Amino acid sequence: ALSAKVIQNAFLAQDGPRTRHNPRYTCDFCALNTRSMHSVQGCRLSLADTSAKWLNTTSTAWISFGKQGNISCNATQGASDVLSIDKVDFLKLQNGSDIRGVAIAGVEGEPVNLTELVAEAIAAAFAAWLLNKKKADGLRRLRISVGHDSRISAHKLQNAITHGITAAGHDVLQFGLASTPAMFNSTLTKDAINHCPADGGIMITASHLPYNRNGFKFFTSDGGLNKTDIKDILERASRVYEESAHCGKQEQTGVVTHVDYMSIYASDLVQAVLKSAGNKEKPLEGLHIVVDAGNGAGGFFVDKVLKPLGAVTDGSQFLEPDGLFPNHIPNPEDKAAMEAITQAVLNNKADLGIIFDTDVDRSAAVDSSGRELNRNRLIALMSAIVLEEHPGTTVVTDSVTSDGLTAFIEKKLGGKHHRFKRGYKNVIDEAIRLNSTGEESHLAMETSGHGALKENHWLDDGAYMMVKLLNKLAGARTLNPNIGSKVLTDLVEGLEEAAVTVEIRLKIDQNHADLKGGSFRDYGESILKHLESVISKDPNLNKAPKNHEGVCRSSLLVSGS
Repeated sequence: ALSAKVIQNAFLAQDGPRTRHNPRYTCDFCALNTRSMHSVQGCRLSLADTSAKWLNTTSTAWISFGKQGNISCNATQGASDVLSIDKVDFLKLQNGSDIRGVAIAGVEGEPVNLTELVAEAIAAAFAAWLLNKKKADGLRRLRISVGHDSRISAHKLQNAITHGITAAGHDVLQFGLASTPAMFNSTLTKDAINHCPADGGIMITASHLPYNRNGFKFFTSDGGLNKTDIKDILERASRVYEESAHCGKQEQTGVVTHVDYMSIYASDLVQAVLKSAGNKEKPLEGLHIVVDAGNGAGGFFVDKVLKPLGAVTDGSQFLEPDGLFPNHIPNPEDKAAMEAITQAVLNNKADLGIIFDTDVDRSAAVDSSGRELNRNRLIALMSAIVLEEHPGTTVVTDSVTSDGLTAFIEKKLGGKHHRFKRGYKNVIDEAIRLNSTGEESHLAMETSGHGALKENHWLDDGAYMMVKLLNKLAGARTLNPNIGSKVLTDLVEGLEEAAVTVEIRLKIDQNHADLKGGSFRDYGESILKHLESVISKDPNLNKAPKNHEGVCRSSLLVSGS
């Protein structure tokens, strides 16, 4: 296969010398031997230092070449191999129910694998998957919303996704800077003026990962896609990608419309608080609330939610989007991030602090004393609020929650705590499954700050979770205007907490020799299979039954005097 990088460089250098900075390969000069501009059909491509190759069909967004013309290119590969256009392992981009990859070069050991061409193929594959899901014929014209967080690769990937969808004959609603929950909401909103509801939504984000990463989350009116769906889309994308290498880029027949959807979404949040406060005008008047958006997409919460509700927001910080995240990682689990919002609360003598992750599907809070309301405390707080509304309901969490949280939910609040395996989609899907079996559940939360409520279509929405706290504040202020955030602090009174909590994360070297070219997952599964084989042959070993409690029990029986 002809190197995509060499082809691209030849196209870009159509009119004469061109300098390439930090190249994977070097190109001194590329020039056309013909001025006619038609698609290449069986033209001979002459490359310096390589054998002549035949290019059957190639085209690009910028230029195409004459049927009889030769391309002369003095191009050589650099020290590192140039990836061929047909060598992309799409399945390695899967990250559970999301897609994630490296979109920006510059970090050693992290080659770019989420290119614009890859993004186009994934977008076209999602459109095809969506058509199949809706059981629509090929003539059906879909409407797909596309939004992004503040990452520096967002715009190029947005354009690539837009091209992939419109080239497949479908329409795109471009939201620009948006939150992940808003993308799901766009599939539910009935607003003909703003072309909603969308048939599907794509959010361009990699949550709190470093600046060079990016990824995609997908939605339909049924919610976020699951692991099986993502695998299906990536397999389709791989086929689309291979076909595009032979057929070139297609003409864009879909329509692109720019929509200010975040204003619609924010208005819905405001209405939720007003309704909870009995439609009292400015129910948060007199409350001082500071927000830390971490230079992600959550800055809208100040001007479009808190201020219309009457809150004072002086001291809010890092509201401007900046994909390099210069102040701290936008992550409610991160120590530096929580210290930043805590200090903002104390410095400004605020009643409450709110912090969001990059794409606003996670959040945490800080009370007026500087006490962090995240991880187990936030789950306890949300459990207290939900169990007041739905006594006895089951709260589903991930497996790393504390025994103190279990005691708090079950003994103090009268609910049921159901631990399940990690992964926010796993937790949400388990809550949905419990409801389908007749066991009522209204809350699914991960210690990471993902929280989903049944009343909100089981969407993990950090902004909506904070609205639930605001509802509590607004309701309490009708009885006592000076209560501040004490009403929230009182709700978690009695929660037993560990003296020390440490989480260790190990970075896996995917290129380690022991992996033998495979993935770490494959390596881990091979070890587990070997272990099961050993257990089956040793009568003294017994395989423990599956459990979702997150606790491994081991007993050692010793006989003798």
